[in-house]
Amino acid sequence: MLLRDPQLVHLIRIYPRPRRTGSGATMARQDTPFFLHGFDLGGHFVDPRPLGTGVTGLVLSAVDQRTGQRVAIKKLVMRDAVTVKHAMREVKITRRLHHENVVRVHEVLAPYGRPLPRDPTQLSALYIFQECMETDLARLLEQGPLTTGHATLLFYQLLRGLKFIHSANVLHRDLKPANIFINTDQLLLKIGDFGLARIVDPHYSHKGYLSEGLVTKWYCSPRLLLSPNNYTKAIDMWAAGCILAEMLTGRMLFAGIPPLFQNSAHISNPLSFFSQVMPSYVSHGWKVKKAFSELLPEVDAQAVDFLERILTFNPMDRLTAEAALSHPFLQQYSCPEDEPTSSHPFRIEDELEDSLVTEQSLSNSNSQASSIHWERCVDLCCVLEQKSLAKHNETQERFRHQHVRLNKLHSQVIIRLI
Repeated sequence: MLLRDPQLVHLIRIYPRPRRTGSGATMARQDTPFFLHGFDLGGHFVDPRPLGTGVTGLVLSAVDQRTGQRVAIKKLVMRDAVTVKHAMREVKITRRLHHENVVRVHEVLAPYGRPLPRDPTQLSALYIFQECMETDLARLLEQGPLTTGHATLLFYQLLRGLKFIHSANVLHRDLKPANIFINTDQLLLKIGDFGLARIVDPHYSHKGYLSEGLVTKWYCSPRLLLSPNNYTKAIDMWAAGCILAEMLTGRMLFAGIPPLFQNSAHISNPLSFFSQVMPSYVSHGWKVKKAFSELLPEVDAQAVDFLERILTFNPMDRLTAEAALSHPFLQQYSCPEDEPTSSHPFRIEDELEDSLVTEQSLSNSNSQASSIHWERCVDLCCVLEQKSLAKHNETQERFRHQHVRLNKLHSQVIIRLI
């Protein structure tokens, strides 16, 4: 997978990367130092360069004098209990996601290069030090579409990383070209910027507890727009499909029209599912305007078939990252033995810890020391787990009684028929 492609390297070097922000990028840029107000990094880092702004903070690069390595540095400002919770979540997730196609985090430090305290609510900011990539996909696509070969290789790596992330029970929730980083010399792709990522345990229902309005609208699935507090890993797959179409055509697939209609206007056969959620549109003669083959005439039939299986209206019909990796479109790179999953996935108690931080910081209005740890709130989580288990057992018992009652009714009906 670590291939050297002079054609793509040449493309990057011909077009200098423009100054811009909003990418959350981890790229090295050859321009003047950034204004470092608020970056208290200690004495180990030199030669700062601006990279942009991520979802939750500023990003720059600097050379670590201890290793001689250039790293990307993301600052997370801790303004209140909510930002503390979000910072803890991002740190926790990025520390555990070790994969070739995920931006690696080297360390997380408090201001002045100090270790993190036991009580995160005492921090005013923290710094995430991660590997520094050359460019991002958004900047690459500013020069036009990629060749089918380049798009296929890069998208394979995107799905390979996404398979690992999802196996860890993590939703990225902000997949877009600006958050996908590339080293062109090696044609190596990595997923980054987990500022909006969320832990979702498949053994529990998270309905009503998920934030809305997070995914960038051009990469947001129509089902998410209809039910913004109830979604699954399928939202990342929709965004991935939009990214593939953009790589092949050089333009955003759904842009320039209202979000709900931009996504549903070109999806094949959504009527049966769409009628369940918004029947009035179907009753007024709503129909698909264009098939993907008409919408993307420059894309070959195999890629169109792949997109149709990813960009489905019903998230239950959408390919998972694992299933997508075995599609014929990626056949030349598919290797299940080299597509690892997480050996230590997150569970519901990992997400509960973040909520406990919010509650604890709100209740500790004085300077009393807190016993909250960055990795575990074992006792409190055990209590919550026991409550959750008790509720689960109660539900199972209720279902058992209903089942017994239905069996009795069924027996009575049989007797009467006889």
